[in-house]
Amino acid sequence: MAGGKRVSKERIDPAWPEVPDGNVPVSELAADRQGSLSPFGEVSFPQERVPYVHPETKINKEP
Repeated sequence: MAGGKRVSKERIDPAWPEVPDGNVPVSELAADRQGSLSPFGEVSFPQERVPYVHPETKINKEP
């Protein structure tokens, strides 16, 4: 058996929440899908219209 070191009190996160016995603190967001969530709210795909306008450079040419 490996001899493990004891963790000092200084290394314990003081912001970790206190919860009643039998419960566990949740440190992650629960979502209904995998991957990151959209910062724009509920977006369904495919979209009917793409809200993107390609930038166009206008060169300032004077005669």
